[in-house]
Amino acid sequence: MKNLWYISLALAVFLSCKNTTDTQESVEDQTVTQTTPGYESYGEVISAEGALNSEEMAALYATLKPGDTVDTKFSGAVNSVCQMKGCWMRLALGDDESFVKFKDYGFFVPKDLSETDAIVAGRAYVALTTVEELKHFAEDAGKEQSEIEAITEPELSYSFMAHGVLVPESK
Repeated sequence: MKNLWYISLALAVFLSCKNTTDTQESVEDQTVTQTTPGYESYGEVISAEGALNSEEMAALYATLKPGDTVDTKFSGAVNSVCQMKGCWMRLALGDDESFVKFKDYGFFVPKDLSETDAIVAGRAYVALTTVEELKHFAEDAGKEQSEIEAITEPELSYSFMAHGVLVPESK
């Protein structure tokens, strides 16, 4: 009789744990599939709310020194995208631009996003980009060999490590 009681108790605990796990999985699945209306989402799901515009972002970058970072979200026109894989893009910041890479090389964006607005969420920072990296990015962008060879000095750049990107659904 005692064994029957222990078996019943163990079965009840097992079934109640299973139901809790199923509920958690369904909530996680809903979170992953939710998107912002009117946008396609890449990387982590983000919302368009609270995004700085490109002028506000340019002002924020102006306050940063090399080594500073700030978590933020901003929107801007896409100037260019890596034509090899879609593994980076450049967003307009008035007369300048922000070089956007994707966290852990974990996702890519479509290669035909030029002249489209995008919203990125992640970490902004100012970085020193080496000559080797600049040449690599120029190759990825499909630049002429003469333009690539003309790169001879490192440069400070406004960089951004995005964990999520939104682009309009029409693209």
